[in-house]
Amino acid sequence: MARQATVPSKQRPAPRAGTINGAQALVEALRREGVEIIFGVPGGASLPIYDALYDAASLRHVLVRHEQVAVHAAVGYARASGRVGVCTATSGPGATNLVTGIADAIMDSVPIVVVTAQVPRAVIGNDAFQEADVTGITMPITKFNSLVMSAAEIPHAVHQAFYLARTGRPGPVLVDIPRDVLQEACVPEFTDEVSIPGYRPVLDGAPNQIAAAVKALAEAERPVICAGGGVIGSNASPELTALVEATGIPVVLTLMGKGALDELHPRCLGMLGMHGSAYANWAVNDADVLLVVGARLDDRVTGRLKDFAPRARIIHVDVDPAEIGKNKSAHIPIVGDAKRVLAVMVAQARVPQIESWWRQITEWRERYPFRYHQNSNRISAQYACDLLNKVTGGRAVATTDVGQHQMWMAQWYRPREPRHFITSGGLGVMGFGFPAAMGAKFACPDKTVVAVVGDGGFQMTVQDLATAVEHGQSLPIIVLNNGALGMVKQWQSMFYGGRFSSSLLRNPDFARVAEAFGARGIRVERPEQVEGALRAALETEGVPCVVDVICDPDENVLPMIPSGQSVAEMILDE
Repeated sequence: MARQATVPSKQRPAPRAGTINGAQALVEALRREGVEIIFGVPGGASLPIYDALYDAASLRHVLVRHEQVAVHAAVGYARASGRVGVCTATSGPGATNLVTGIADAIMDSVPIVVVTAQVPRAVIGNDAFQEADVTGITMPITKFNSLVMSAAEIPHAVHQAFYLARTGRPGPVLVDIPRDVLQEACVPEFTDEVSIPGYRPVLDGAPNQIAAAVKALAEAERPVICAGGGVIGSNASPELTALVEATGIPVVLTLMGKGALDELHPRCLGMLGMHGSAYANWAVNDADVLLVVGARLDDRVTGRLKDFAPRARIIHVDVDPAEIGKNKSAHIPIVGDAKRVLAVMVAQARVPQIESWWRQITEWRERYPFRYHQNSNRISAQYACDLLNKVTGGRAVATTDVGQHQMWMAQWYRPREPRHFITSGGLGVMGFGFPAAMGAKFACPDKTVVAVVGDGGFQMTVQDLATAVEHGQSLPIIVLNNGALGMVKQWQSMFYGGRFSSSLLRNPDFARVAEAFGARGIRVERPEQVEGALRAALETEGVPCVVDVICDPDENVLPMIPSGQSVAEMILDE
């Protein structure tokens, strides 16, 4: 028998004491930041990271089936927990698949750290295989990003990323690391110090401005507080509640601010804006003083800017000075952290005389509540949302996709505490709801988390049912299935003469799709089946449960202020 040739194995040189490679330094830096879970998909350039993760017992990696799911899950994790979410991807297409989720995070001020691998330093700029200029692509949609060019710099870059992501106005930070840097030997230096020249967030509002705001509220006859996502981001709900109870001033919430105040609180008027309640919009329209906290007053809130709160003196509190006066001029601008500013306002609060104002608001509330029409044949999607609110008591963490179902959930689901309503607000990303629910469930495994999605959006990320099944997540997924891209169809019905161009869907049987992935599936076709199916999904343990609710295809979201219009043009459901 011929003797087989032996190929000598490549011997790694013995490392110096304390020497590790860049990928190991990265993993250790993440561990020191308190990271427990990372969402991602490996690839060629990121293999050194995954080799290091193989030995990292304290870091749990969740292998998703698409990078967009990784970043949405990181956002859901961050928004449910208040901690920084983390995701990773390889170079080129892996990194570019993260772009939509990063843009969502910057629009909604969510603290995430994104780690991407890059092609080796020697071929950057040469159109190498799977190369993309990730820092250039993401510059407009990150709070900060960096390309790390030596292994020794990795600990500092990671620590800086977490500091920037969670301080001031939170947001996404990206760290891009070439593959050879991940493989490069180094003796890392870890530090808790960070110094970024020019980055000094103002947290304490100017005392004279706060005093002026307190005086304006105390003297107002028709004051309103508008609370946005910044209240939740700064954990300022206790201070907001204290101010409301000290003054009796009514509160309206933006979509991102849902849950900032217990939505069963008698002073809470719920959501304002395009699909907000009539009474919330009328209250803002008639207000003489409007305190805006942690909201950027985007077009879905204001409608036509010149007609938004036309009679009000506006007090605007925001940690980001760029937001104050950007859309609507502020008479009393206050730059500062919502929690700190509201705490001072509570200490100085005086009670305004607003009994007649409350009589007017109560009349509006009684005349124009949210309403839906449920008959014995077709299932109203609003009926399903209303039932979900009732069976959970508003205590579940609810995530949504984007479209009609999102607005119906915003109207009917009343979270009792912050971080219990998670949706894609500013960017409006279809496909967000289910991955965000997975991330929220990883963050809060002992809480009930439920995803409410549309039939269109769910199909954009449905493949990650495999991930939820793999990790044994008890996760109800309620598909409000009306056979259409519902909000697109509604606009085509109202403003395009009923010309339904590419808005009608031919859907699979979502219950059977769920079963093919190893999840539980329930199909609901009649109104009397809805409550039982919701309860069954909430009681399902160890696997996701998809409830395919066949809804009325002709139901529209009302009230509605048409885009670019004012409260005067609001379309009501009479």
